[in-house]
Amino acid sequence: MNILDALLIIVLLVCVGTDLKSRKIYNKVIFPSLLLTFGLHIYLHGFSGFTQGLLGFLVGLALLLIPYLMGGLGAGDVKLLALVGAVKGVSFVLMTAVYMALLGGVMALFILLFRKGVWHRLKSIVYYLSSLKQGMKVPLGIDKNDFQATYPYGVAIAGGAFVTLFMKGGIFPW
Repeated sequence: MNILDALLIIVLLVCVGTDLKSRKIYNKVIFPSLLLTFGLHIYLHGFSGFTQGLLGFLVGLALLLIPYLMGGLGAGDVKLLALVGAVKGVSFVLMTAVYMALLGGVMALFILLFRKGVWHRLKSIVYYLSSLKQGMKVPLGIDKNDFQATYPYGVAIAGGAFVTLFMKGGIFPW
């Protein structure tokens, strides 16, 4: 494990903690880590390391920018994935995004299943789908607040990064 991997692991753990506790990923964690990342890239790999980190940053930023602009994610989530890209590069952040999406979907499913009123929501969806099959359109009957519930997507981002680190041999290199 190199120093950039260690930095990434520490930042991810801190961001998971703050995201779980307050649903926030703080700039005072992301921005100093980003500056340190670019400094380490320059020190360790010169200008080519800096450009690889910058490309990873831009790809990580681009991956979540549209969901953020549509109101589906917080800015901290976008900045966290951009930081992951800056630390590890383009291919790493792309793999992380795949695992992040899978983990985020599983998290969303668990949250839907274990939140209060799950049976009412499931019955409403079944009634709605059956009415469509019969050629009618019955209102869905789900409260709009059910669609506005937030969950800590930073956990999915960190999980995706940890899975990618593990798959690439960055954690437990044996």
